[in-house]
Amino acid sequence: MNTNLRMTTNKNLIYPKLSYEIVGICFDVHNELGPYAREKQYSDKLEERMKIKNVSYKREYAISNSGNIVDFIIEDKIILELKTSRVLTREYFRQIQNYLQRSKLDLGLLINFSDKYLKPRRIVRIDNKNS
Repeated sequence: MNTNLRMTTNKNLIYPKLSYEIVGICFDVHNELGPYAREKQYSDKLEERMKIKNVSYKREYAISNSGNIVDFIIEDKIILELKTSRVLTREYFRQIQNYLQRSKLDLGLLINFSDKYLKPRRIVRIDNKNS
């Protein structure tokens, strides 16, 4: 029964192949730099890897005139937000939800490179019409 539930859930994932590829690149970068580098170092290394893998992206991209700048937008589909924080607070999740709302994108990935073991978080845009 759990297998069927898991299969149903995987079918509903947003951009599963692309997000899997992005997370894989993040794991590679984390394995190379470890948990103690600066956010810019992780960003630079991610950009380097995405160029090698021919992943289309925009770095430090301003969303309209809102003053919001996202770390990466991947293939005009996924927001990738990087952190180097001891703890991910609600504010980080709100920040990405705000980015998703303003950009009209459906998926954000929040990656905290300060974690000893990387734990990517998937954030899905909340549909304001039904809330």
